[in-house]
Amino acid sequence: MNASPAPASPLAPLDRIIIVLWETQDLVNIAGTVRAMKNFGLSRLRLVAPAEWSPWRIEGIAHGTADLVERAELFDTLPEALADCSYTVAMTARERRAKRHVGRPRESADDLLQRASEPTAGPVAVVFGREDKGLPNWALDLCHRTVTIPTNPEHSSLNLAQAVVIVAYELWMASEGRDQPFKPPRRDAPPANVYILESLFEEAEKALWSVDFFKSRQTESVMRTLRALIHRADPDQREAGFLRAMAIEVRKFVTRLQRGDEPPEELSQ
Repeated sequence: MNASPAPASPLAPLDRIIIVLWETQDLVNIAGTVRAMKNFGLSRLRLVAPAEWSPWRIEGIAHGTADLVERAELFDTLPEALADCSYTVAMTARERRAKRHVGRPRESADDLLQRASEPTAGPVAVVFGREDKGLPNWALDLCHRTVTIPTNPEHSSLNLAQAVVIVAYELWMASEGRDQPFKPPRRDAPPANVYILESLFEEAEKALWSVDFFKSRQTESVMRTLRALIHRADPDQREAGFLRAMAIEVRKFVTRLQRGDEPPEELSQ
């Protein structure tokens, strides 16, 4: 008897969030949307009656997005695009007289991810309108909530792709971005110990003497300031060694000049 197939693993919340673009007029904005989605872990795009649709051109503008473009779905009407969605958010830049459930992208991101995490619910959609008119009232009526990106009131209009970037960023931050580690340095080194730091300060003082830095200053005061600065920087062993080597080379250079050696070609120009 054949074994029954293993159940499909549940989709991650970001994979259950759909970006819906209604009547997009400029292909570049679709490409910008695709790029933003790829950057921030979104993979589902639905287009409703776009003025132009050219997967080849979009991939040429937004490199490395062929998989997302291939999965994009086209619809004739917005109700058709939202039919299977259990929760929908409309992005709008204009204040409306009608009493609606309104919010900002950051607070809405947590709400969207929570709803997208419900295994028995349908997908969640974020709807963006066309570049010149946004979403009409009848489109807002289809959505559970409206979200507005706060901007300078004297110049409030955002490019469509820019608006998508902001929403996608907030979704990524709420999902994984807050815990995303920074890339470690190429070369890691332990903290500089007292012996290494004292060696650095010794060579630094000699270098400062070699250029007559102390002729009008108190040596102890200057070195105390330098110590405080280095301690505040908290260098590791490699960085402290680098600073020490710089100080040594300063003294060597001054010694060569005092002997009458020719300066390096870079300094003689």
